[in-house]
Amino acid sequence: MNIVVLIKQVPDMDKVKFDSEKGTIDRKSAGTEINPFDLNALETAIQIKEKTDGKVTVLSMGPPSAEDALREAIARGADEGFLISDKYFGGADTKATSHTLAAGIKKIGDFHLIIAGEKTVDGDTGQVGAETAGYLNIPHVSYVSRIEEVGLENLQVVSEISSGSYLKEMRLPGLITVTKNINTPRLPAFKRKMMARKAEIKKLTLEDLQEFLSVEEVGLKGSPTWVNKIEIPSVSTREGKIFRDDIMKATDTLVELFKEIKVVEV
Repeated sequence: MNIVVLIKQVPDMDKVKFDSEKGTIDRKSAGTEINPFDLNALETAIQIKEKTDGKVTVLSMGPPSAEDALREAIARGADEGFLISDKYFGGADTKATSHTLAAGIKKIGDFHLIIAGEKTVDGDTGQVGAETAGYLNIPHVSYVSRIEEVGLENLQVVSEISSGSYLKEMRLPGLITVTKNINTPRLPAFKRKMMARKAEIKKLTLEDLQEFLSVEEVGLKGSPTWVNKIEIPSVSTREGKIFRDDIMKATDTLVELFKEIKVVEV
């Protein structure tokens, strides 16, 4: 079974800073890592590979530095990596990103299953997986928390939706997005780290994908949505009062407060 895993290099969200004037994330303000949900997607692919004697290809769209994320994915068990990178892809929203990823998958070709994380921590939309499936005209299942059965023609999974758990079967080729509950990602082995350092990361530019999309469909030109403004909420602090001697005053204050917030009725 040939599996494609979509991964994204994201900033460390605990340390990253925001440019509120431009409405963007200052990606240079913090280190980068593989999107945590994508690590679950990668682990899912590797486990299926081990059961089916398959192949795992990781695909990412991003700047040249995203090559580091692809090498880490290879160190964790992937077989090869492709990086979609071109100045024309900058500023893409989820629609343009999905269209570009779908074009990259078409260029790679010969796949049975595509796996993506539920969402990315820097965007939090959860849209790219389903949109990519739409551009590829293949079925998809979101919020997968367990793989039940895997075959070359069908896949049976458990999907966790807010109203409950659903057992779903999907005909392949298809795409799934997985939650963090599906597994615990393995750490890269030292031997594979050494191998990943020498691995060839294949590059795909707009010229390489022109058979499947045009310059008007990628980057800012192909993005119908954009961030107008980012507002960082101020940190709220708790207000407190101390009553040391006047217990009756403290009691009256609490009663009035409870009335105000409707904890008690008058």
